[in-house]
Amino acid sequence: MFSNWNYPTQVLVGAGRIQELASICKQRKIIAPLLVTDKDLAKFSFVSDLLAQCRDEGLDIEIFTQIKPNPTGSNINLGIDAFKSGHHDAVIAIGGGSALDAGKAIALVANQDCDLFELEDIGDNWTRADNTKIVPTIAIPTTAGTGSEVGRAAVIINENQQRKTIIFHPLMMPECVILDPELTLGLPATLSAATGMDALSHSLEAFCAPTYHPMAEGIAIEGIRLVKAYLPIVVADGSNIEARTQMLVASMMGATAFQRGLGAMHALAHPLGSVFDAHHGMLNAILMPYVLKANQRAISSSISRLTKYLGIDNGFDGFLSWVLELRKELNIPHTLDQIIDHDIQYSRIAAMAFEDPSASTNPILFTPSQYEEILKSAYKGAL
Repeated sequence: MFSNWNYPTQVLVGAGRIQELASICKQRKIIAPLLVTDKDLAKFSFVSDLLAQCRDEGLDIEIFTQIKPNPTGSNINLGIDAFKSGHHDAVIAIGGGSALDAGKAIALVANQDCDLFELEDIGDNWTRADNTKIVPTIAIPTTAGTGSEVGRAAVIINENQQRKTIIFHPLMMPECVILDPELTLGLPATLSAATGMDALSHSLEAFCAPTYHPMAEGIAIEGIRLVKAYLPIVVADGSNIEARTQMLVASMMGATAFQRGLGAMHALAHPLGSVFDAHHGMLNAILMPYVLKANQRAISSSISRLTKYLGIDNGFDGFLSWVLELRKELNIPHTLDQIIDHDIQYSRIAAMAFEDPSASTNPILFTPSQYEEILKSAYKGAL
């Protein structure tokens, strides 16, 4: 299956399309890209093959790998140093959400006079950046979860404040995306499950958000259907190219849809991830049923409409049961204490969730004490 899409940016879909990278660069007059990825992915043979192929095609490409699973401001600053010292003219971001976010942040800030965190997504901070100094980004996801390849933001930890910060600019979106399912074939079942549930959380929270955006709502509905149909297949048989392709598409759709808004899953996952360095997708997967239950009175009607499209009986209760069964099938832990073995710091995390930008589009504007109750339920397994 090969496709070329132009929404929300240029997207090349199909197995083996990574081989087109050098020609894509040449079409855009890119001659010295910086490839941004993480240390683990850099060990895969396809990365070294890709570097060799690009160099054979005359590109002066180098690699930067100092990216943590939850990227930090220090990671971005090191990447900026590498970008400048190598006299690069573009970024190729390849990997999961961490590498993609880091690559986009480096491309945004490398030539700016302002600091990274001056561009936090608050008010019109993004106008501090000089649009003409943003360098082009090509994004190549190797996981199907965050959808960062079509996002206008990057989630970066501000180490001084120990919190995840959303860096935003409308021109941050990569100008070209390659969705090549062959790059996801080596993903372990556990990671496929966690990232796939992250994709589900994006479409689901976007669908439930109270803002008016019918196009995003429609994309979210189909994104959820694709996850329902293909995530169990991917986890059971990681070599299934069709299922891998559809999950990459579902991931991209979730990130496209959540311009409508996110919600309490992400409001809680962001501080939990920054404080305890836990996997973002796994956190969303664990939190999902507890947040759904807390939102029930506000979303019951919408979820009932969604279940008719998905072929799930019994409205909200049926949907919640499907989520629980899906998590069980994918071996997702039922409670937070299975992945966080520290003092959960309920009041601190709840206060951070209340302040998180994702909280503003939750169907119910929870108070800090309500966030604390959701946390306690998720930690103890009380639904």
